[in-house]
Amino acid sequence: MSDQFSTSTMVAIAPLPPMNRARQVTDAMADYVEAAGLQAGDQLPTERELTTALGVGRSTIREAIRHFQALGVIETRKGSGTYLLKPISKRTLHMPLSLETANLRDALLLTLQVRRGLECEAGMVAAQMRTSEDLAIIEARLEEMERVHLAKGASGPEDLAFHLAVYDATHNPLFGQLLEQMRETFERFWSHPFERFDFARRSFPFHRTLFDAIAAQDAEAARLETLKILAIVEEDIKEMSR
Repeated sequence: MSDQFSTSTMVAIAPLPPMNRARQVTDAMADYVEAAGLQAGDQLPTERELTTALGVGRSTIREAIRHFQALGVIETRKGSGTYLLKPISKRTLHMPLSLETANLRDALLLTLQVRRGLECEAGMVAAQMRTSEDLAIIEARLEEMERVHLAKGASGPEDLAFHLAVYDATHNPLFGQLLEQMRETFERFWSHPFERFDFARRSFPFHRTLFDAIAAQDAEAARLETLKILAIVEEDIKEMSR
């Protein structure tokens, strides 16, 4: 009976996986960056130095470097070395994103679903958390957007700057970082999709009412004004991509 129990137990227990050396290396590199106080733009040790210091093969070091490259944390410059793009530690949360679609319309509509959640929440949080300094920056960005829009009929980059200022007013760095990771697709909203200069032009007045809601610290009003902006964006995407 004892032997039978022992045999069945051994069958049920899976063997232990090999130790993940690359994960150990990424943790060690994160510890080094934090302990050394490295900042964006600082150079990391060479592959040879990391191999010697950590006692692992070059393939493991390269795997760890590729991991950080995919996350947008470091970059390797040919003939120069590997450089830190943003400070990290083992406590850093990494959220890499990717999106593949058949056409621009689908990409914009899928991104809009995410943007709706981010923008509404950001507007509400900004209304609650903004300081007088934040409000001055948002207003300055809005006035520049209005100036350019009235002069040219559109103000894509200035519109983006306005929304980034709202994100900053949340005092939650993840809002801005998520936008940064989706920048390539998000920027289509503020440029000229479908070769139309007047894309989302009808949303222009609601940026002022969104600012007013944030200034009044009215979170629900900020949410509603944001929804008005995004409803126009969605209508224009569908209309212009027919």
